[in-house]
Amino acid sequence: MTARTLARLTFANPASLIYLGLVGAAVVYASAVTLFAPDPGFVWVLPALCAFPLFLFVTLIHGATLGDGRPATWLFITELVLCVLIQSLVLGTIVEASRGRLRGRPREN
Repeated sequence: MTARTLARLTFANPASLIYLGLVGAAVVYASAVTLFAPDPGFVWVLPALCAFPLFLFVTLIHGATLGDGRPATWLFITELVLCVLIQSLVLGTIVEASRGRLRGRPREN
C-alpha cells in the first residue's frame, strides 16, 4: 500500500469522513466545556468513547500515569489521535473491501 492509498482509506471515503467529523465535534465540545465551564468534570470521556475499542486496549497496555493516577495529558491526546486515525483507516478499509475494490476487480463506470 502506498501513502496515497492509506490517506484515501483514512480520510477520503464517506464512512471515515462521518466518523472523523463526529470525533472532531466531540473534541470541539469537550474543549469548549473545558475552557468555559467552572467544573468540566468528565467531559473528555466523550472523545475517548468515540475511539473506544482501540483506545481502551491501548490505555490498558501502557499503564503510564502521573503520581496521582492520571495519565499525562500529552500521552492521552497522542493516544486519542492515533487510535482515531487507526480506526478511521480500518473503517475505510472495511468500506472499500465491501465494495470490492481491494480484491483487485476493476472499477465499473
